[in-house]
Order: sequence, then structure tokens, then C-alpha cells
Amino acid sequence: MSAPPRIETLGELKAAIAAGAYRRRPVKDEVRDNLTGRLRRRETLFPGIIGYDDTVVPQLANAILSRHHFILLGLRGQAKTRILRALTTLLDEWLPVVPGSEINDDPLAPLSAYARHLVSEEGDAMPITWLPREARYVEKLATPDVTIADMIGDIDPIKAAKTGLQLGSELAMHFGLLPRANRGIFAINELPDLAGKIQVGLFNILQEGDVQIKGYPVRLPLDVMVVFSANPEDYTARGKIITPLKDRIGAEIRTHYLASRAEAMAITEQEAWIERGTPVQIPPFVREAVEELAFQARQDRRVDKRSGVSQRMPISVLESVVSNAERRALAAGESMVVPRIIDIYAALPSMTGKLELEYEGELKGADQIGRELIRAAVANVFDGHFPDADTRSIVEWFDLGGSLNLGDLEPASAVLSEAHKVQGLVEMARRAGTPADAAAPQVAAAVDFVLEGLYAQKKISRSDGRGFHGTETARRPSTASDRRTPVLTPDDDDEPGHEGGGRKKKRYYN
Repeated sequence: MSAPPRIETLGELKAAIAAGAYRRRPVKDEVRDNLTGRLRRRETLFPGIIGYDDTVVPQLANAILSRHHFILLGLRGQAKTRILRALTTLLDEWLPVVPGSEINDDPLAPLSAYARHLVSEEGDAMPITWLPREARYVEKLATPDVTIADMIGDIDPIKAAKTGLQLGSELAMHFGLLPRANRGIFAINELPDLAGKIQVGLFNILQEGDVQIKGYPVRLPLDVMVVFSANPEDYTARGKIITPLKDRIGAEIRTHYLASRAEAMAITEQEAWIERGTPVQIPPFVREAVEELAFQARQDRRVDKRSGVSQRMPISVLESVVSNAERRALAAGESMVVPRIIDIYAALPSMTGKLELEYEGELKGADQIGRELIRAAVANVFDGHFPDADTRSIVEWFDLGGSLNLGDLEPASAVLSEAHKVQGLVEMARRAGTPADAAAPQVAAAVDFVLEGLYAQKKISRSDGRGFHGTETARRPSTASDRRTPVLTPDDDDEPGHEGGGRKKKRYYN
């Protein structure tokens, strides 16, 4: 942040305005002017906001150019709060205010009794304070217990008693959040949760631009831009936006989930914490599978569409995936952290709590639904990497009785040692975007991807103990000579009728 202008007194500020060195304007004009400058320079309007360039951002720009108060409507995890906070980048970097003012009084047009008295007493010699743009954004999460005093203000009897003031005096007022956002941006998140009588208290500021406190004849013509966010389902789920308030909001802008996996991956990469003490190399197919989880969940009939699936889910899942890979690398003494598809299963706790299930999903259980979503996501990504792959030699090896037992903590060297037993497995794995000079953990991750992909396509089977085996082997009856151990697995082709995933079938591996 640059230093504030070298203007220290009210007299110097008046001289700067007269010379054209400083421009004074209302906050909506300020935001509008700064937006038009970005548009002329063809700059990114809101850095860090991905996937809305052709939908939300143009509507947002139109609302700002129209000097409207506006509301963002969208399901959870659609960057509503991030967009509102990004509005501060359209404010001027510094703003002159009366020192000690609670409501950011303009030195040239003070509103509060305190500021008017200070300007009257000190005149042009009064020092001024420069407020940074970040301090001009006030945000409030609406909850049912918010009072009108919190939002607008109230009489402070303690202040009145200490100073010997009458209760009706302006100097005895305690200003709420809205007056404290004067000459800035005031954001209310989850507006429907705000009680109806509190929403009524916002009428004046949205239409006439002023607030009145506690019924006393105190009128504050505030200069503030008011913005809101809400989940459209909240109109019926928890509360509603009262009609007169909706009528006073200039623009209603709908947000949405991203349409492409690439854009969603860019957001997850931007937000997820993946930098650890050990170098981390995340294979592209792992990133794609993590992101595909959200896309699969949003279209699954067992997941509540009204609640949505937040973008926070793939962010949390990717962080947990990296953590499980980090734990494996530490245990194996490997110098590189390379996540595998199996690590996504270990990240189920970061996933299941973010899924609101319908009745059918509740019967099956979040954990089982999560596993099925992972399997579907892996199948989709596998198809993208190997659209016409010939996997017959690999599948036949398993169907003839071969098996591989690979746990999520299996070192890369052990995975590769087992993989070399299967004809064509390592060669196919190297085609999964693995560099020619890839280290062992990277090749092992690709091997795991191929195996999980074949399992997701139901070409081979896998037990809970991570034993990969052929589908034909799984159907063969157990005999004493087979020396195979029965394993209970909650596969998605289990027999129906058992709450939580069906009656368990026996799966066998060598």
C-alpha cells in the first residue's frame, strides 16, 4: 500500500481540491469512476474471481455503473462473499476523515455532532486522518438475534451519565454498523436471516439515504453503498426478504456453480493449502478426480440440490489428499509427496460432512455415497485419459487369478515391484501424463490411477483391504486348495435390502 497523500490539515485539503489535486465525490460515484477506468484499460475487474467473466461480472458491472444497491443470490460456495469483499478494490486508496470520528465524517461536510464541533473549533488548522480502502468495508452476517441497535444505533445511557448529557443529545448516541460504514461499503450476508423488523430499518438508507436513531430527531444523511448476499432457498427454509426491501434493492444478481472442470480446478488450486515442508507433486489426474467429485455430487439424485455442493468441498478434499500422501511419504522416508487416487478415499471425512443427502441417500449412508461418488469421478477422469486404451492384457492377468494387495501407506518402491508382475500395467501407467524422467512416487501414483480406473469401470474388482483381483476370480467359489481369504466389501453392486449399503457379499483375493 502506498503512503497517504501529504495533506495534513483541513486548510491543505481545501487547497488541494481547489487546485484539482484531490477530487471529492460520493462513494457510488467513486466506485463507478474506478470501474470505468478499469473497463477503459481492459483490466481484470475482480482478480481472483474465476468462471464468472461472461455471466456474473457483466451484471455486477452494470449494477455499479447504474449506482445501484444490489444483492447476490446463490447457493453456498459460489463466491458471494468473496465478490462483495472484492468491491473494496474499486474504492480510492485513501479517504480523508475527521480524526476520532466514529462514522468517517467528511472534514468538508461533517455529519456527527462531534465532528461538527471539532471543525468549528479548529477550523482550517484541524488535522485530518487518511483512511485506507480496507477500513471502508463493513460486513455483517445476518442472524435472527441482530437488533436495530446493532445495525443503526441506540442511545448510550452510560455515555450520557458520564458526560452529563441529556439522553436525547446527539453526543449520547452509540452508532451501529451502518453509520460506521459511512463513505464506504456495507455488506450484509445471508439477508433472509435478518428479522423482518430489522429489514424495515434499512428502508430509509436504501431509498432516502439516511437513518434515524431511537426515535429522536437525529437525521444522518449517510453516504454508503449497501450490498447483500443470500441463498435463494432461504426464502422458505429459514426466513425471507420482505417485499418492500426487495423493491428498494436496485439489482438482483444470480451466481452459479462453474460449468467447466478446468475453471473449478483453478479455484481449488488458488484456495487449497498444499505447500508443505516436503515438495508436493500432484498428478493432473488426481486434481481432476478431486474436482470431478463435486460435479458428480451436484448431479446425483441422492444429494439435495437445494442445498448445493460447495466449492469448499474439493478444496478441503484436496488438502486432505495431500495430507494422506504426506503421511505416507514420511512413513516411507520418501523425499517427494505425490498423492494417489487411493488418498481420495482417505479424504472421505472432508467430503461427507459437506453433502446434504435426500432420503434415499440417508438410507444408504454418507460414507457409502461418498465412495460411489469417488468411483464415478475416477471412471469419468479415466475415460478422459484413456479413451481407447487396450486393457485386455491387464484385465486377463487378474481374471486368471492374479491379485495385487496395495494399501494407502504402501511405499512407491513396493507398488512398482508389484506392478511389474502385471503385463502392460507400468507401460500404461506411464501414458497417464507421467514425465519420462518421473520419480518412483509419480509412477506409483499413475499405476494406482490405472488400477482404480479399471476398478471404477468394473473391469477388475477390489476388496476393502485394497486387494485388486479379477471379476471372474471374485465369482469363483472358495475351495481349500485356493488358499484365498474371504473379505466383506460394501461394493455398489451389493444385494439390496440392508440399510447402509446392502447385504455384504464375499470377495476373494489371493
